[in-house]
Order: sequence, then structure tokens, then C-alpha cells
Amino acid sequence: MSGMRSLSPATDSQLRFSKKSSRSSILQIDSWMPSKTQAISPLVDRLMMLIEGSQSVPRDEFNVELALREALNNAVVHGNQENPEKKVHIRCRCGPGNEVSIVVTDQGRGFDFGKIVGNGFTSDAAAEHGRGIQLMKASMDEVHFERGGSEVHMRKQARNAAL
Repeated sequence: MSGMRSLSPATDSQLRFSKKSSRSSILQIDSWMPSKTQAISPLVDRLMMLIEGSQSVPRDEFNVELALREALNNAVVHGNQENPEKKVHIRCRCGPGNEVSIVVTDQGRGFDFGKIVGNGFTSDAAAEHGRGIQLMKASMDEVHFERGGSEVHMRKQARNAAL
């Protein structure tokens, strides 16, 4: 199953997804979003419906949603500086091994890793930056940055079925 759908005329977002059939189903989502904070919630709502439907990380959807919102907000506000000429690219994969992998890429200059300490906060105590990174790291099993900080890779594995 594959196709291109416009999420909403107001957000100018596009969502493309494909479901590959094999022994285990793989759901891949590829989307572009404008650099507008009001475009974040409609996109996240649609992506979360698909992620929840995939049952890749049952009982951890809230954590995935929180990390996704933070990554998109950082990309729009800090990465692209809400420049209407720039877009945010989102790739999501729900698949075998019961995990969700998400990559969010902005068209900004990235950020200086040297100013971010291990806990996700900036070295400047008065700065308002860094909380989103800390929330992403707390919500996901793995978070790392590439392309000089303009691309975040996040992964969440399903919890063990036994409680």
C-alpha cells in the first residue's frame, strides 16, 4: 500500500507511506512539513494514528509522541528559525523487532554539540535551550544527531510483553 496524501491545505504537509509485506509488516512514512509551529500537531496526530495502528511499541506511544513533538518543534523553531522558505523532513519506520525509528531533518545550520552537556542542557544556565533534547533522550531508547545537528535520529523498542 503506498500513496501520497495531503494532510491539510492549512499545513501544506504531505505524507507518503508504504506497507511492505513480508514475514513481518514494515510501515514506512516519509513526510515534509512547512516550518510553521501550527503544522506540528496535525502532522503528529496523523503519524501517531499510523504508529499506534502498527502496534510496534504498545504502551510507549506517549513517549514516541513526546519525542516527535520536541524534535519537530526544535527543527521548526531552532533549526529553520520558522523560515517559511524552509521545510522539515520526517521519516518514520515501524517494523520488525517491534520498534519505531524516526529521523527529523531541518534545513538549518545545525548546532554546536560542544555547548550541549551530557544531560541535554546547554552549559549556560540562563539559556532556554536544551530541554527538548533532554525530553527526547528521556522518552526514546536512542537519540543521536547527524549532519552537524540538523538531523536527529530516534529509536524506541517495544517493552517486553511480560509485565
